[in-house]
Amino acid sequence: MDEGTPVIGLLTIAFHSPHSRSLKDKRMTVKAMKERLRRRFNVAVAETGYQELWQRSVLSAVSVSSERSGLRNVMEAMARDIEERYSDELSIDIEVELIG
Repeated sequence: MDEGTPVIGLLTIAFHSPHSRSLKDKRMTVKAMKERLRRRFNVAVAETGYQELWQRSVLSAVSVSSERSGLRNVMEAMARDIEERYSDELSIDIEVELIG
């Protein structure tokens, strides 16, 4: 790949929250997770799936860089951070993808 060619990192977080009893409960978890990723890793984050279900959600976080290895490190650090913080309370499936 040519230097300066952009690479997009996509982190997809699918989770099940068995303790959520309402959309309000789930949205509090989603909001906390989104804010944590934005604050710690300076990435764009959106809820991209299951918005109207109260125990499931999919979040997508993206970042762009010209350095593939550095971007992979950031994506993997985000995945570890989410797993360490939320694995006790949520069932989580995380996928990292580099595009470009």
